[in-house]
Amino acid sequence: MNYTEAIEYLYAAAPMFQQVGSGAYKEGLENTHALNQLLDHPHRAFRSVHVGGTNGKGSVSQMLYAVLREAGYRVGLYTSPHLRDFRERIQVDGQMIPERAVVEFVERMRPEIERLRPSFFEITTVLAFDFFRTQGVEIAVVEVGMGGRLDCTNVIAPEASVITNISPDHMQFLGDTLPKIAREKAGIIKTGVPVVVGEFQPETAPVFIDRAREVGAPIAFADQRYRCAGHAGRLFEVENLLDGYRFELQLGMEGDYQQRNLCTALAALDTLTERLPRPLTTMEVRRGLAEARVPGRWQRIDTAADPCPIICDTGHNEAGLTFVTGQLERQSYEKLYFVLGVVADKDLDHILPLLPREAHYIFTQASLPRALPAEELAARARHAGLHGEVCRTVPEALASARAQAAAGDLIFVGGSTFTVAEVL
Repeated sequence: MNYTEAIEYLYAAAPMFQQVGSGAYKEGLENTHALNQLLDHPHRAFRSVHVGGTNGKGSVSQMLYAVLREAGYRVGLYTSPHLRDFRERIQVDGQMIPERAVVEFVERMRPEIERLRPSFFEITTVLAFDFFRTQGVEIAVVEVGMGGRLDCTNVIAPEASVITNISPDHMQFLGDTLPKIAREKAGIIKTGVPVVVGEFQPETAPVFIDRAREVGAPIAFADQRYRCAGHAGRLFEVENLLDGYRFELQLGMEGDYQQRNLCTALAALDTLTERLPRPLTTMEVRRGLAEARVPGRWQRIDTAADPCPIICDTGHNEAGLTFVTGQLERQSYEKLYFVLGVVADKDLDHILPLLPREAHYIFTQASLPRALPAEELAARARHAGLHGEVCRTVPEALASARAQAAAGDLIFVGGSTFTVAEVL
């Protein structure tokens, strides 16, 4: 079996949620516990940080990962989904898991995969933990896949838990109100383990406070410790609300929403350093944050041959797109070309009204079964006052935008992680 065959086997044996949606979702931790037991509980071989929430958990995970690496720890990172290469999900000290390691794991575990029928994410999670153990990882940053309470990453006993924010997403699985969603996310709060929540939201804060009190977990809200006073590109001005001290930090990525993520990461690092064998220094934090990058987050992808700037962003739910459209409003351009593709289970009634009316839309669909057909997206968008054209593939849509745009215009690509993945 080669690497391509191993990945194709995983996709066929255990369909990926990002590809097919609810048909790939398995609730509960039974399979994860069973696989972990077969591998002699690899997640117990290293320390960990658990990062959940609705938006920002990928960015916060990357910030923590970068700082811990700068501090000299051997660090693992487990995130999802991937944009271009499956191996992006599992990294150690800046290197993706080797193809051979994926192949060897699949060959070794194939009989158990076919016996237990775990989900794609369950297999991937255990693969990550097993790889981290073989690589001598000291601490791993583990991003929750969905929810928290029943997410298969929730077998770990972390040094700290982090919950970025709560907003409507995956409501068919997590609940139809913010408190219900918060209860699922709060499931990662463990007995005696400190938790940092990114935002004090009136609807959800009581859920986290009650859960923390129930299990004796110290709790802190990041926005009561830090505040971003503004940013210019990658330079962020931060205020420590506990003592009023202001300072500037260079971050390795842009985006208005990174202001909240940065404050969450700083509060998490404050909490984490108290539980590490070697405390973090101010310079390690600064240097690490300057190196933290996540592909597809307010990323420019234009080249010298393009007529105008091209920006892509993976924001895909109500909260994420609110930030994205707010930042678009502050850009200077003559005309905005918006390449838009979404997945079929997205709540368009809440998303489409957020998008700019004056843009010329190029409705498209990513090449996966879960994508909403471009024609259907265009019809729904027309009812919301958004107009444009239809291109059935993402490359065709971007090519059309490039052909029509002129100097002084702006092209934006977004709506889903998978639309952005295809332009990267």
